[in-house]
Amino acid sequence: MGSQKITEENHRLARHESTSGRVWQLAWPTIISNLLFTTVGFMHIKIAAGLGTSAVAAVTTGHRIFFVVQAILMGLSVAATAVIARHWGANEASRAEMASWTALLLAMVIAGVLSIPVLVAPLQLAGLFGLDPETTTAAAGFIFWLGIFNLFSAANMMIGTALRATGDVLTPLYFLFFSTILNVVFGYLLAFGIGPLPVMGVAGVALGGGAAGSLVTSAFVVCWWRGKFVIRPVRRLNIDWSAARNLMRIAGPAVTEQAVVQVAFLAFFAIVAQYGTKAFAAYGIGISLVAFPIVVGFGFGVATATLVGQQLGAGRPDRAMKTGWRSLRMALVAMLTLSLIMAWHAESLASFMITDPEVASLTVTFIYVICLTQPMMACDFALAGALRGAGDTRFPLFATFVGIIFGRLLPAWLCQSLGLSVFWIFGVMVLDYTLKAIMLLHRYRSKKWLNLPFDRSPGTAL
Repeated sequence: MGSQKITEENHRLARHESTSGRVWQLAWPTIISNLLFTTVGFMHIKIAAGLGTSAVAAVTTGHRIFFVVQAILMGLSVAATAVIARHWGANEASRAEMASWTALLLAMVIAGVLSIPVLVAPLQLAGLFGLDPETTTAAAGFIFWLGIFNLFSAANMMIGTALRATGDVLTPLYFLFFSTILNVVFGYLLAFGIGPLPVMGVAGVALGGGAAGSLVTSAFVVCWWRGKFVIRPVRRLNIDWSAARNLMRIAGPAVTEQAVVQVAFLAFFAIVAQYGTKAFAAYGIGISLVAFPIVVGFGFGVATATLVGQQLGAGRPDRAMKTGWRSLRMALVAMLTLSLIMAWHAESLASFMITDPEVASLTVTFIYVICLTQPMMACDFALAGALRGAGDTRFPLFATFVGIIFGRLLPAWLCQSLGLSVFWIFGVMVLDYTLKAIMLLHRYRSKKWLNLPFDRSPGTAL
């Protein structure tokens, strides 16, 4: 029955003339999903702004540690998308379900291991940024309370990934919508102690938001467990070793890439922190604002990875190649449009987020700089998404390493050593994304990624 559904869907896609239409059909719900996710981070910063500049810096620090954990899981989700989409495109429903089940089990183990330092040593993690004692203590509380819910986040990510890999991008969106609303409301209530609730400040933002998100995730898992979605649970503590090998082979470079990115971001954050709490807070506010056009590009990347995987699984490499170029053009238009709007209203946005004039001025500069990187970031999302959808996760890792080390960290360190202002630190991000874009364009045009091996041998379940 599952294979019949897949076959009918693939025939429908084969008749679909517009590649752009199919990219957009998959991209827009993913874009909305990521905009909702970004809204949570944005509102966390906005809530913290009501508590002062130190609270903004604390939430920024907490988010960065949380994203380290999430980024490692995202590496696994990249592999899961490639494997599940390839099986789905080849009409192998049972293999797709086993791959999704295996990815979920692996994600839970990874999330459990990564949660240990977050729960045991939050103060030491927060101390890595060299902020003042008050900010460091507040950040530690945020890290601890948010870390309690890492397993729920892992489950949500993997089930959502499995559904998107089959083309069902609406179901995860529905659940994320309710999660976003409850996350912001609960975070606000506990931060300021509304009604009978205690005043918890920065820690309350994390506890309230994490608890609300976990409630919605629990409902998501229950619906999936009861077979309500197109891809169903295996319901056994089994691992398909063929699927696991595919996942780990593809996930290895993707996880490494995310680890490199997050460690480098931590180092970059530490450099920015040397310029003081206000510069650090401005960087955090700026990231929360420019995340909106960025997640639009991420949505196109997810859609591209899904379509490329399905089309290669169905034996249509020409359409896979075409998908990447169409996605790039669409991502460029969308991201440039949003970034221009944001740059035009940069001062108003910064003033809305925080009343401190120095922090607001630094935030405006950061917005201008990151808006300049949008064309290069569009290349990163669209073309790297296509490569990952084909199982080529090694080259994006290489491009990321070159960009972030030689385009960001070394120039930033040099600027700091020379005593240059924080504006130069912000500016090096343009070089980072330019190097990545050039490398990804060269790799994509080579077409070498279209013929990578993919293991379809029967798996062994234990």
